[in-house]
Amino acid sequence: MRSSKTISEVARELELNSETLRGWVKKYQKQHEPAPDAELTVNERARLKELERRNRELEMENSFLKKCAAYFAKDPR
Repeated sequence: MRSSKTISEVARELELNSETLRGWVKKYQKQHEPAPDAELTVNERARLKELERRNRELEMENSFLKKCAAYFAKDPR
């Protein structure tokens, strides 16, 4: 799963049919990937909260800079 090799290359090395290995890989991925509607873990919730906070902070900074740019654009110094 972590190899940079293609499924076909690995299948040849293991002397397997590439379609068999591809099926196993798909089955593994389906079993180990979180469902789209799955609850977030505690770490994911904390990360999301931090990213939302940072996003609000950057939006405020961006708004301030836009106001500054507008102010200096009309000030004929």
